[in-house]
Amino acid sequence: MRTRKCGRTAIAAAGAAGLVALAAAGASAASTATSRAPLKLVAGSTNVTLDSVEDYGVDLDLGTHVVAGNAPIEVRAKRASYSSPVVATQYLKGKPVRQLPKGTVTDFSGLGKFLHITLTDAAGKKVLERDQAVCLNGEGSRTRPDAPATSPYPGSCTANPFTQGAVWGLQSGWSARTYGGGDPVQLAVGKYKATVTVNKAYRDFFRIAAKDASVSLNVTVQKSAATSAVKMASGSVAPRPNATRPTGKASVPKGPKPDLRPVPAWGIQVAAGEEGTPDAGKDFLQFSATVWNAGPSPLVLDGFRRQGKDLMDAYQYFYDAQGKQVGYQNTGTLEWDGRDGHNHWHFTDFARYSLLNAKQTEVVRSQKEAFCLAATDVIDYTVKNANWHPDNTDLHTACGDRGSLSVREVLDVGSGDTYVQSLPGQSFDITNLANGTYYVQVAANPENRLYESSTKNNVALRQVVLGGTKHHRTVKVLPVGVITTP
Repeated sequence: MRTRKCGRTAIAAAGAAGLVALAAAGASAASTATSRAPLKLVAGSTNVTLDSVEDYGVDLDLGTHVVAGNAPIEVRAKRASYSSPVVATQYLKGKPVRQLPKGTVTDFSGLGKFLHITLTDAAGKKVLERDQAVCLNGEGSRTRPDAPATSPYPGSCTANPFTQGAVWGLQSGWSARTYGGGDPVQLAVGKYKATVTVNKAYRDFFRIAAKDASVSLNVTVQKSAATSAVKMASGSVAPRPNATRPTGKASVPKGPKPDLRPVPAWGIQVAAGEEGTPDAGKDFLQFSATVWNAGPSPLVLDGFRRQGKDLMDAYQYFYDAQGKQVGYQNTGTLEWDGRDGHNHWHFTDFARYSLLNAKQTEVVRSQKEAFCLAATDVIDYTVKNANWHPDNTDLHTACGDRGSLSVREVLDVGSGDTYVQSLPGQSFDITNLANGTYYVQVAANPENRLYESSTKNNVALRQVVLGGTKHHRTVKVLPVGVITTP
Protein backbone atom coordinates (compact mmCIF):
# COMPACT_ATOMS: atom_id res chain seq x y z
CA MET A 1 0.00 0.00 0.00
CA ARG A 2 1.38 3.41 -0.96
CA THR A 3 1.36 6.28 1.47
CA ARG A 4 -0.42 9.29 0.05
CA LYS A 5 -0.50 12.92 1.04
CA CYS A 6 -4.02 13.92 1.95
CA GLY A 7 -5.52 17.18 3.11
CA ARG A 8 -8.74 19.15 3.31
CA THR A 9 -9.41 21.79 0.70
CA ALA A 10 -9.54 25.12 2.51
CA ILE A 11 -12.59 27.25 1.69
CA ALA A 12 -11.88 30.96 1.62
CA ALA A 13 -13.20 33.99 -0.24
CA ALA A 14 -9.68 35.27 -0.84
CA GLY A 15 -9.05 34.33 -4.43
CA ALA A 16 -7.94 35.18 -7.91
CA ALA A 17 -9.38 38.72 -7.86
CA GLY A 18 -7.24 39.63 -4.89
CA LEU A 19 -4.08 38.29 -6.48
CA VAL A 20 -4.85 40.06 -9.76
CA ALA A 21 -5.08 43.29 -7.78
CA LEU A 22 -1.82 42.37 -6.10
CA ALA A 23 -0.16 41.83 -9.50
CA ALA A 24 -1.46 45.20 -10.70
CA ALA A 25 -0.07 46.87 -7.63
CA GLY A 26 3.27 45.19 -8.31
CA ALA A 27 3.24 46.51 -11.88
CA SER A 28 2.61 50.08 -10.76
CA ALA A 29 5.50 49.78 -8.33
CA ALA A 30 7.98 48.55 -10.93
CA SER A 31 9.57 51.98 -11.21
CA THR A 32 10.22 52.01 -7.46
CA ALA A 33 11.79 48.56 -7.25
CA THR A 34 14.42 49.75 -4.81
CA SER A 35 11.70 50.36 -2.21
CA ARG A 36 10.30 46.82 -2.31
CA ALA A 37 10.34 44.89 0.93
CA PRO A 38 12.58 41.80 0.86
CA LEU A 39 9.54 39.80 1.99
CA LYS A 40 6.01 41.13 2.42
CA LEU A 41 2.81 39.73 3.93
CA VAL A 42 -0.28 40.44 1.81
CA ALA A 43 -3.92 39.38 1.72
CA GLY A 44 -5.82 38.33 -1.38
CA SER A 45 -8.91 39.94 0.13
CA THR A 46 -9.71 41.69 3.39
CA ASN A 47 -13.04 39.84 3.58
CA VAL A 48 -12.76 36.09 4.05
CA THR A 49 -15.47 33.44 4.39
CA LEU A 50 -14.66 30.09 6.00
CA ASP A 51 -16.83 26.99 6.20
CA SER A 52 -17.45 25.16 9.46
CA VAL A 53 -17.86 21.46 8.72
CA GLU A 54 -19.81 19.36 11.19
CA ASP A 55 -17.65 16.95 13.23
CA TYR A 56 -14.55 18.53 11.74
CA GLY A 57 -14.26 22.27 12.30
CA VAL A 58 -12.79 25.14 10.31
CA ASP A 59 -9.65 25.19 8.17
CA LEU A 60 -7.96 28.45 9.11
CA ASP A 61 -7.06 29.48 5.55
CA LEU A 62 -7.22 33.27 5.66
CA GLY A 63 -6.00 33.76 2.10
CA THR A 64 -2.73 35.46 3.06
CA HIS A 65 0.49 35.23 1.08
CA VAL A 66 4.13 36.22 1.36
CA VAL A 67 5.76 37.94 -1.63
CA ALA A 68 9.48 38.15 -2.35
CA GLY A 69 10.95 41.51 -3.33
CA ASN A 70 13.85 42.18 -5.67
CA ALA A 71 15.72 38.98 -4.85
CA PRO A 72 14.65 35.39 -4.22
CA ILE A 73 14.33 34.18 -0.64
CA GLU A 74 16.07 30.81 -0.33
CA VAL A 75 16.56 28.68 2.79
CA ARG A 76 18.25 25.29 2.99
CA ALA A 77 17.66 23.07 6.01
CA LYS A 78 20.01 20.21 6.84
CA ARG A 79 20.85 17.80 9.62
CA ALA A 80 24.36 16.35 9.79
CA SER A 81 23.08 13.06 11.22
CA TYR A 82 20.02 11.61 12.90
CA SER A 83 21.56 12.70 16.20
CA SER A 84 21.94 16.31 15.06
CA PRO A 85 19.46 19.19 15.14
CA VAL A 86 18.11 20.77 11.96
CA VAL A 87 20.11 23.84 10.92
CA ALA A 88 18.54 26.32 8.50
CA THR A 89 20.67 28.67 6.42
CA GLN A 90 19.71 31.48 4.06
CA TYR A 91 21.32 31.23 0.62
CA LEU A 92 21.93 33.92 -1.97
CA LYS A 93 22.96 33.05 -5.53
CA GLY A 94 23.76 29.49 -4.44
CA LYS A 95 26.01 30.56 -1.55
CA PRO A 96 25.30 30.32 2.19
CA VAL A 97 24.80 33.75 3.78
CA ARG A 98 23.70 33.30 7.40
CA GLN A 99 21.91 30.89 9.66
CA LEU A 100 18.34 31.51 10.75
CA PRO A 101 17.86 32.27 14.46
CA LYS A 102 18.06 29.25 16.74
CA GLY A 103 14.65 27.76 17.44
CA THR A 104 12.89 29.12 14.34
CA VAL A 105 13.38 25.96 12.27
CA THR A 106 13.28 22.67 14.16
CA ASP A 107 12.05 20.26 11.48
CA PHE A 108 11.51 20.05 7.71
CA SER A 109 7.92 21.37 7.57
CA GLY A 110 9.01 24.94 6.79
CA LEU A 111 9.60 28.15 8.71
CA GLY A 112 8.25 27.28 12.15
CA LYS A 113 6.01 29.81 13.93
CA PHE A 114 6.41 32.27 11.08
CA LEU A 115 2.97 33.86 11.57
CA HIS A 116 0.96 34.82 14.63
CA ILE A 117 -2.83 34.79 14.19
CA THR A 118 -5.35 36.39 16.55
CA LEU A 119 -9.15 36.26 16.16
CA THR A 120 -11.64 38.37 18.10
CA ASP A 121 -15.43 38.00 17.97
CA ALA A 122 -18.05 40.70 17.32
CA ALA A 123 -17.86 41.77 20.98
CA GLY A 124 -14.09 42.25 20.77
CA LYS A 125 -13.32 39.15 22.86
CA LYS A 126 -10.24 37.16 21.86
CA VAL A 127 -11.39 33.67 20.83
CA LEU A 128 -8.28 32.25 19.18
CA GLU A 129 -4.54 32.83 19.17
CA ARG A 130 -2.03 30.59 17.45
CA ASP A 131 1.26 30.48 15.56
CA GLN A 132 1.49 29.07 12.07
CA ALA A 133 4.41 27.66 10.08
CA VAL A 134 4.91 28.80 6.50
CA CYS A 135 6.30 26.84 3.56
CA LEU A 136 8.05 29.09 1.04
CA ASN A 137 7.50 26.31 -1.52
CA GLY A 138 3.74 26.58 -1.05
CA GLU A 139 1.18 27.20 -3.75
CA GLY A 140 1.91 30.57 -5.34
CA SER A 141 2.13 32.62 -8.50
CA ARG A 142 4.00 35.39 -10.30
CA THR A 143 2.75 38.74 -8.97
CA ARG A 144 4.33 41.35 -11.23
CA PRO A 145 5.26 41.65 -14.93
CA ASP A 146 9.00 41.98 -14.35
CA ALA A 147 9.22 38.84 -12.21
CA PRO A 148 10.90 35.71 -13.68
CA ALA A 149 8.52 33.52 -15.64
CA THR A 150 9.34 30.37 -13.68
CA SER A 151 10.49 29.37 -10.22
CA PRO A 152 13.33 26.88 -9.68
CA TYR A 153 12.19 25.84 -6.22
CA PRO A 154 10.37 22.65 -5.14
CA GLY A 155 6.58 22.63 -5.04
CA SER A 156 6.06 21.74 -1.39
CA CYS A 157 7.66 21.17 2.00
CA THR A 158 6.77 17.48 2.22
CA ALA A 159 9.00 15.41 4.47
CA ASN A 160 9.07 12.23 6.51
CA PRO A 161 10.65 11.64 9.92
CA PHE A 162 14.00 10.75 8.35
CA THR A 163 14.35 13.60 5.89
CA GLN A 164 17.94 14.89 5.99
CA GLY A 165 17.93 18.02 3.84
CA ALA A 166 15.40 20.37 2.25
CA VAL A 167 15.39 23.43 -0.01
CA TRP A 168 12.72 26.11 0.41
CA GLY A 169 12.53 29.11 -1.85
CA LEU A 170 10.42 31.98 -3.10
CA GLN A 171 11.31 33.40 -6.50
CA SER A 172 11.69 37.16 -6.83
CA GLY A 173 8.28 38.71 -7.41
CA TRP A 174 6.45 35.47 -6.65
CA SER A 175 3.94 34.74 -3.89
CA ALA A 176 3.44 31.71 -1.68
CA ARG A 177 0.27 30.90 0.24
CA THR A 178 0.91 30.97 3.96
CA TYR A 179 -1.66 28.28 4.72
CA GLY A 180 -0.38 24.75 4.35
CA GLY A 181 -3.01 22.72 6.16
CA GLY A 182 -2.91 21.63 9.76
CA ASP A 183 -5.41 20.86 12.47
CA PRO A 184 -8.84 22.49 12.10
CA VAL A 185 -10.03 25.01 14.68
CA GLN A 186 -13.41 25.15 16.40
CA LEU A 187 -15.23 28.43 15.73
CA ALA A 188 -18.91 29.24 16.10
CA VAL A 189 -20.80 30.58 13.10
CA GLY A 190 -20.48 34.36 13.12
CA LYS A 191 -18.31 37.42 12.39
CA TYR A 192 -14.69 37.86 13.49
CA LYS A 193 -11.71 40.17 13.12
CA ALA A 194 -8.37 38.54 12.32
CA THR A 195 -4.89 39.99 12.68
CA VAL A 196 -2.06 38.10 10.97
CA THR A 197 1.50 39.17 11.80
CA VAL A 198 4.98 37.92 10.94
CA ASN A 199 6.64 36.99 14.22
CA LYS A 200 9.50 39.21 15.43
CA ALA A 201 12.34 36.72 14.91
CA TYR A 202 11.55 36.59 11.19
CA ARG A 203 10.83 40.32 10.90
CA ASP A 204 14.28 41.02 12.25
CA PHE A 205 16.04 38.34 10.22
CA PHE A 206 14.49 39.22 6.84
CA ARG A 207 14.39 42.97 7.71
CA ILE A 208 10.64 43.28 7.19
CA ALA A 209 9.20 46.64 8.17
CA ALA A 210 6.16 46.65 10.46
CA LYS A 211 3.89 47.97 7.68
CA ASP A 212 4.83 44.96 5.50
CA ALA A 213 4.50 42.37 8.24
CA SER A 214 0.84 42.54 9.28
CA VAL A 215 -2.66 42.42 7.75
CA SER A 216 -6.16 42.75 9.24
CA LEU A 217 -9.11 40.76 7.93
CA ASN A 218 -12.86 40.51 8.33
CA VAL A 219 -13.78 36.85 8.74
CA THR A 220 -17.19 35.22 8.37
CA VAL A 221 -17.66 31.64 9.54
CA GLN A 222 -20.63 29.92 7.97
CA LYS A 223 -22.10 26.45 8.32
CA SER A 224 -21.19 24.03 5.53
CA ALA A 225 -23.13 21.11 4.16
CA ALA A 226 -19.88 19.36 3.27
CA THR A 227 -18.74 16.24 5.08
CA SER A 228 -15.33 15.76 6.66
CA ALA A 229 -14.19 13.22 4.06
CA VAL A 230 -10.75 14.00 2.65
CA LYS A 231 -9.82 13.85 -1.00
CA MET A 232 -6.75 12.31 -2.57
CA ALA A 233 -4.41 14.55 -4.49
CA SER A 234 -4.16 13.89 -8.21
CA GLY A 235 -0.85 13.22 -9.89
CA SER A 236 1.12 14.88 -12.63
CA VAL A 237 2.04 13.54 -16.05
CA ALA A 238 4.71 10.87 -16.21
CA PRO A 239 7.77 11.10 -18.43
CA ARG A 240 7.06 9.41 -21.75
CA PRO A 241 8.67 5.96 -21.94
CA ASN A 242 10.82 4.79 -24.81
CA ALA A 243 8.70 3.28 -27.58
CA THR A 244 10.80 0.17 -28.14
CA ARG A 245 13.37 -1.90 -26.30
CA PRO A 246 16.87 -0.40 -26.25
CA THR A 247 19.16 -1.55 -29.04
CA GLY A 248 22.88 -2.10 -29.21
CA LYS A 249 25.10 -3.96 -26.81
CA ALA A 250 24.03 -3.83 -23.17
CA SER A 251 26.67 -2.29 -20.90
CA VAL A 252 27.17 -0.77 -17.48
CA PRO A 253 29.60 2.07 -18.16
CA LYS A 254 31.73 3.79 -15.57
CA GLY A 255 30.31 7.06 -14.30
CA PRO A 256 27.44 8.34 -12.14
CA LYS A 257 24.92 5.86 -10.78
CA PRO A 258 22.06 6.00 -8.28
CA ASP A 259 22.72 5.23 -4.63
CA LEU A 260 19.72 3.57 -2.98
CA ARG A 261 19.52 3.99 0.79
CA PRO A 262 16.75 2.97 3.18
CA VAL A 263 15.85 5.09 6.18
CA PRO A 264 14.83 3.41 9.47
CA ALA A 265 11.23 2.21 9.60
CA TRP A 266 8.68 4.64 11.03
CA GLY A 267 4.93 4.86 11.67
CA ILE A 268 5.29 1.67 13.71
CA GLN A 269 2.23 0.42 15.58
CA VAL A 270 0.42 -2.74 16.65
CA ALA A 271 -2.94 -3.52 15.03
CA ALA A 272 -5.44 -6.34 15.29
CA GLY A 273 -6.48 -8.37 12.28
CA GLU A 274 -9.65 -7.32 10.50
CA GLU A 275 -12.87 -8.72 11.96
CA GLY A 276 -14.65 -11.26 9.79
CA THR A 277 -11.46 -12.40 8.08
CA PRO A 278 -9.07 -15.31 8.78
CA ASP A 279 -6.76 -12.72 10.37
CA ALA A 280 -9.30 -11.61 12.99
CA GLY A 281 -7.53 -13.49 15.78
CA LYS A 282 -4.04 -12.22 14.95
CA ASP A 283 -1.82 -9.33 16.00
CA PHE A 284 0.22 -7.41 13.43
CA LEU A 285 3.12 -4.98 13.58
CA GLN A 286 2.54 -2.30 10.95
CA PHE A 287 5.17 0.16 9.69
CA SER A 288 6.17 2.57 6.94
CA ALA A 289 9.37 2.09 4.96
CA THR A 290 11.21 4.53 2.71
CA VAL A 291 14.01 3.91 0.24
CA TRP A 292 15.60 6.99 -1.32
CA ASN A 293 18.13 7.85 -3.99
CA ALA A 294 21.19 9.77 -2.75
CA GLY A 295 22.45 10.12 -6.34
CA PRO A 296 24.28 11.56 -8.08
CA SER A 297 22.29 9.89 -10.91
CA PRO A 298 18.56 9.10 -11.13
CA LEU A 299 17.25 5.56 -11.09
CA VAL A 300 15.44 5.20 -14.42
CA LEU A 301 13.68 1.96 -15.40
CA ASP A 302 11.74 1.17 -18.55
CA GLY A 303 9.48 -1.84 -18.78
CA PHE A 304 8.47 -3.43 -22.12
CA ARG A 305 5.66 -5.94 -22.22
CA ARG A 306 6.07 -9.47 -23.40
CA GLN A 307 3.41 -10.08 -26.02
CA GLY A 308 0.24 -11.53 -24.54
CA LYS A 309 1.66 -11.72 -21.00
CA ASP A 310 1.21 -9.76 -17.76
CA LEU A 311 4.97 -9.39 -17.56
CA MET A 312 7.45 -6.78 -18.72
CA ASP A 313 11.21 -6.90 -19.22
CA ALA A 314 12.86 -4.15 -17.15
CA TYR A 315 15.86 -2.09 -18.27
CA GLN A 316 17.95 0.31 -16.20
CA TYR A 317 19.53 3.28 -17.96
CA PHE A 318 22.85 4.99 -17.20
CA TYR A 319 23.84 8.61 -17.76
CA ASP A 320 27.09 10.56 -17.91
CA ALA A 321 27.86 13.69 -15.88
CA GLN A 322 26.04 15.83 -18.46
CA GLY A 323 22.87 13.75 -18.20
CA LYS A 324 23.27 12.00 -21.56
CA GLN A 325 22.18 8.35 -21.71
CA VAL A 326 25.29 6.23 -22.26
CA GLY A 327 24.24 2.67 -21.48
CA TYR A 328 21.57 0.23 -20.34
CA GLN A 329 21.23 -3.19 -18.78
CA ASN A 330 18.40 -5.66 -18.25
CA THR A 331 17.55 -5.68 -14.53
CA GLY A 332 14.71 -8.16 -14.19
CA THR A 333 11.00 -7.81 -14.71
CA LEU A 334 7.88 -5.86 -13.92
CA GLU A 335 4.71 -7.77 -13.15
CA TRP A 336 1.04 -6.78 -13.31
CA ASP A 337 -0.70 -6.66 -9.93
CA GLY A 338 -4.47 -6.76 -10.41
CA ARG A 339 -5.45 -6.82 -6.73
CA ASP A 340 -7.75 -4.19 -5.23
CA GLY A 341 -5.74 -1.16 -4.22
CA HIS A 342 -3.01 -1.94 -6.75
CA ASN A 343 -3.97 -2.44 -10.42
CA HIS A 344 -0.60 -1.34 -11.75
CA TRP A 345 2.83 -2.60 -12.73
CA HIS A 346 5.39 -3.52 -10.07
CA PHE A 347 9.15 -3.77 -10.38
CA THR A 348 10.27 -6.89 -8.52
CA ASP A 349 12.93 -7.05 -5.79
CA PHE A 350 13.25 -3.34 -5.09
CA ALA A 351 13.20 -3.74 -1.28
CA ARG A 352 12.77 -6.35 1.42
CA TYR A 353 11.28 -5.99 4.90
CA SER A 354 12.14 -8.35 7.75
CA LEU A 355 11.57 -8.55 11.49
CA LEU A 356 14.72 -9.70 13.27
CA ASN A 357 15.06 -11.02 16.82
CA ALA A 358 17.51 -9.69 19.42
CA LYS A 359 20.33 -11.69 17.76
CA GLN A 360 19.34 -10.04 14.45
CA THR A 361 18.13 -13.30 12.93
CA GLU A 362 15.06 -13.08 10.68
CA VAL A 363 11.86 -14.34 12.31
CA VAL A 364 9.20 -12.84 9.98
CA ARG A 365 9.44 -11.54 6.41
CA SER A 366 7.00 -9.25 4.65
CA GLN A 367 5.45 -10.59 1.46
CA LYS A 368 5.89 -7.15 -0.09
CA GLU A 369 8.69 -7.43 -2.65
CA ALA A 370 7.37 -5.72 -5.79
CA PHE A 371 6.96 -1.97 -6.17
CA CYS A 372 5.82 0.83 -8.43
CA LEU A 373 8.55 3.44 -8.04
CA ALA A 374 7.54 7.04 -7.38
CA ALA A 375 9.08 10.05 -5.64
CA THR A 376 6.66 10.30 -2.72
CA ASP A 377 8.91 11.95 -0.10
CA VAL A 378 11.63 14.59 0.04
CA ILE A 379 14.63 13.07 1.84
CA ASP A 380 17.56 15.31 0.98
CA TYR A 381 17.35 18.02 -1.66
CA THR A 382 20.83 19.28 -0.77
CA VAL A 383 22.69 16.31 -2.29
CA LYS A 384 24.48 16.67 -5.63
CA ASN A 385 22.11 16.67 -8.64
CA ALA A 386 18.95 16.60 -6.49
CA ASN A 387 15.89 17.18 -8.66
CA TRP A 388 13.61 19.68 -6.93
CA HIS A 389 10.80 19.00 -9.40
CA PRO A 390 10.42 15.22 -9.85
CA ASP A 391 7.74 14.37 -12.40
CA ASN A 392 6.29 11.21 -10.91
CA THR A 393 5.21 11.82 -7.33
CA ASP A 394 2.46 9.24 -6.78
CA LEU A 395 0.89 6.10 -8.20
CA HIS A 396 -0.98 7.98 -10.92
CA THR A 397 2.18 9.02 -12.73
CA ALA A 398 4.30 5.97 -13.42
CA CYS A 399 2.58 2.66 -12.87
CA GLY A 400 0.52 2.15 -16.01
CA ASP A 401 -2.67 0.15 -16.43
CA ARG A 402 -3.70 -3.30 -17.63
CA GLY A 403 -3.41 -2.31 -21.27
CA SER A 404 0.04 -0.66 -21.03
CA LEU A 405 2.65 -1.76 -23.55
CA SER A 406 5.44 -0.04 -21.64
CA VAL A 407 6.02 2.03 -18.51
CA ARG A 408 8.78 4.24 -17.16
CA GLU A 409 9.44 4.29 -13.42
CA VAL A 410 11.85 6.83 -11.93
CA LEU A 411 13.28 7.49 -8.47
CA ASP A 412 14.99 10.83 -8.82
CA VAL A 413 17.94 12.12 -6.82
CA GLY A 414 17.02 13.42 -3.36
CA SER A 415 13.59 11.77 -3.22
CA GLY A 416 12.34 8.64 -1.50
CA ASP A 417 9.63 6.10 -2.17
CA THR A 418 7.47 5.26 0.87
CA TYR A 419 5.13 2.32 1.34
CA VAL A 420 2.90 1.74 4.34
CA GLN A 421 2.95 -1.92 5.38
CA SER A 422 -0.50 -2.31 6.91
CA LEU A 423 -2.00 -5.25 5.04
CA PRO A 424 -1.76 -8.82 6.39
CA GLY A 425 1.19 -10.47 4.71
CA GLN A 426 2.95 -7.12 4.36
CA SER A 427 2.84 -6.23 8.05
CA PHE A 428 4.52 -8.64 10.47
CA ASP A 429 2.39 -11.31 12.16
CA ILE A 430 3.51 -11.12 15.81
CA THR A 431 0.67 -13.19 17.28
CA ASN A 432 2.94 -15.95 18.58
CA LEU A 433 6.15 -13.99 19.05
CA ALA A 434 7.55 -13.69 22.56
CA ASN A 435 7.86 -10.30 24.18
CA GLY A 436 11.28 -8.73 23.91
CA THR A 437 13.63 -6.81 21.63
CA TYR A 438 13.32 -6.96 17.84
CA TYR A 439 14.51 -4.98 14.82
CA VAL A 440 12.54 -3.87 11.78
CA GLN A 441 14.94 -4.26 8.87
CA VAL A 442 14.51 -2.38 5.59
CA ALA A 443 16.82 -3.58 2.81
CA ALA A 444 17.12 -1.82 -0.54
CA ASN A 445 17.93 -3.74 -3.74
CA PRO A 446 18.19 -7.04 -1.82
CA GLU A 447 18.97 -9.20 -4.87
CA ASN A 448 21.41 -6.65 -6.37
CA ARG A 449 19.36 -6.48 -9.54
CA LEU A 450 19.91 -2.74 -9.77
CA TYR A 451 23.25 -1.11 -10.47
CA GLU A 452 24.34 1.39 -7.82
CA SER A 453 27.36 3.46 -6.88
CA SER A 454 27.44 1.64 -3.51
CA THR A 455 25.60 -1.24 -1.86
CA LYS A 456 27.26 -0.82 1.53
CA ASN A 457 24.43 1.41 2.81
CA ASN A 458 21.46 -0.72 1.69
CA VAL A 459 20.19 -1.83 5.12
CA ALA A 460 18.55 0.16 7.92
CA LEU A 461 17.35 -1.14 11.30
CA ARG A 462 14.84 0.24 13.81
CA GLN A 463 14.80 -1.28 17.28
CA VAL A 464 11.43 -2.08 18.87
CA VAL A 465 10.35 -3.81 22.06
CA LEU A 466 7.22 -5.97 21.98
CA GLY A 467 5.17 -6.36 25.13
CA GLY A 468 1.66 -7.00 26.40
CA THR A 469 -0.46 -10.11 25.97
CA LYS A 470 -2.14 -11.78 23.00
CA HIS A 471 -4.66 -9.40 21.39
CA HIS A 472 -3.35 -6.68 23.71
CA ARG A 473 0.17 -6.37 22.36
CA THR A 474 2.22 -3.22 22.81
CA VAL A 475 5.26 -1.86 21.01
CA LYS A 476 7.91 0.56 22.21
CA VAL A 477 9.84 2.15 19.36
CA LEU A 478 13.33 3.31 20.26
CA PRO A 479 14.55 6.67 18.95
CA VAL A 480 17.19 7.06 16.26
CA GLY A 481 19.41 9.88 17.41
CA VAL A 482 17.13 12.85 18.10
CA ILE A 483 14.27 11.38 16.03
CA THR A 484 11.67 10.00 18.42
CA THR A 485 8.83 9.50 15.92
CA PRO A 486 7.59 5.91 16.42
